[in-house]
Amino acid sequence: MHTNGEGVGQDYAKAVEWYQKAAQQGSAQAQFNLGISYKDGRGVRQDYSKAFELFQKSANQGYDAAQSNLGRLYSKGEGVNQDYEKTLYWFRKACDNGSQKGCDNYRMFNE
Repeated sequence: MHTNGEGVGQDYAKAVEWYQKAAQQGSAQAQFNLGISYKDGRGVRQDYSKAFELFQKSANQGYDAAQSNLGRLYSKGEGVNQDYEKTLYWFRKACDNGSQKGCDNYRMFNE
């Protein structure tokens, strides 16, 4: 999240509230954004397990950024047991869905 041109910071807790509403209605982008909030501890207490759960919901809908983030969580063992096979699986899915970052990560981890 960024600040606007007037220097007023974003209200992370309010953003989380809106993400939660949209995520509950099945929005893959909102699930992803809420996952980022939990991963980074913005507007909520940092919780990698919750971030993983939200990224997985979004990734299962084909959201490439969530797929890439799932790969990162698996690679680091954050919120889930470390698993390089699943790391590669999710980076590959992200790449297949058009994520350059997913492709780059897949190549890096597949060397």
